[in-house]
Amino acid sequence: MSARAPYVVPALKKHTATVIMAHGLGDSGAGWMSLAQNWRRRGKFDEVTFIFPNAPMIPITVNFGMSMPGWYDIAKLGRDVQYEEFLRHQDEPGILRSRDYFASLIKDEINKGIKPSRIVLGGFSQGGAMSVFTGLTGKEKLGGVFGLSCYLLLSDRIKNYIPEDWPNKDTPFFLAHGMDDDVVKYEFGKQTAQALKDMGLDVSFNSYPGLPHSADPEEIQDLERFLEKILPPEGDGQTAAGL
Repeated sequence: MSARAPYVVPALKKHTATVIMAHGLGDSGAGWMSLAQNWRRRGKFDEVTFIFPNAPMIPITVNFGMSMPGWYDIAKLGRDVQYEEFLRHQDEPGILRSRDYFASLIKDEINKGIKPSRIVLGGFSQGGAMSVFTGLTGKEKLGGVFGLSCYLLLSDRIKNYIPEDWPNKDTPFFLAHGMDDDVVKYEFGKQTAQALKDMGLDVSFNSYPGLPHSADPEEIQDLERFLEKILPPEGDGQTAAGL
């Protein structure tokens, strides 16, 4: 998969955990680096390395075929699109390519000595959708998965891609969605949460009145609490410079 290398915000202390945060359509990893920088300023997650991958430039049908950063092609999207119609126009090959790329990022962290249970995968919009799909279908049991303003990809055939032993069946999933989202409808997020719950997963779904296709401080605060719960400090306080 041809894409620019991810942006990385390294751990300040001994690296014991990793959060991979994927951007949405037309954005880049740089667009979400302020998330990690905000937590750094407030002394949060000092043992966590944050990885912000960059999607490749691909033609996007809904953008009249023009190329932009995307994890997969999108043919239908917006307030007037019904979920059944959306399901009929999904870029399955592109989704699977990005799933394999995200799996490689996870594998790279495991090869560095990070336990899968200390790796969290998440993202916004397309990035959130890819994170949920990768978490559901991945071969490693992760510490957690989060998706902001997103939806369940290939929901009509998702079970075809879930491993038989289903490593992430007990992994916590954090979903959040603005109730005034006119790009990815709030109903898509709500249906996604219900579908995951129907599959027996541990899902929290958080709604934000008045929020469009964006994130706000309350949502980020809720995400912070989620990460604090699943990634408690476990290092010995040694700084990265002293390693």
